[in-house]
Amino acid sequence: MRDPEDTLRQHDLPVTAQRVSVLRAVSHHPHATADMLAEEVRAELGSISRQSVYNVLNVLTDKGIIRRIQPAESAALYEDRIGDNHHHLVCRTCGKTEDVCCAVGEAPCLTAQSHHGFKIDEAEVIYWGTCPACQKKKR
Repeated sequence: MRDPEDTLRQHDLPVTAQRVSVLRAVSHHPHATADMLAEEVRAELGSISRQSVYNVLNVLTDKGIIRRIQPAESAALYEDRIGDNHHHLVCRTCGKTEDVCCAVGEAPCLTAQSHHGFKIDEAEVIYWGTCPACQKKKR
């Protein structure tokens, strides 16, 4: 993540301690839930309500500063890797999530069989499987 304060200014957002701290937390813990990020922010700021963290995450997502992904049957996850249309691997056992580069070339990087008149600009793919640590535990 670039400098959090500069990033906020570039998106015409007031620089607040809460926003800076949430941006740092997302940068340090990609694919974390809002609750996980709230714990990180509380460790830095001392106190912040869960709702305030959600509000900041929503603003940052709406401004395109961070990305929200939500694999099936999972809480929303947040990351600051944006603009490259990458995909994700999710472990069915522990929920560990990893980035995967675009399947083929540039965004949307996948071609729909029919676009139904839509102008497609992004493809979101989630690969499901079992991470190496969970595979090891099963043996």
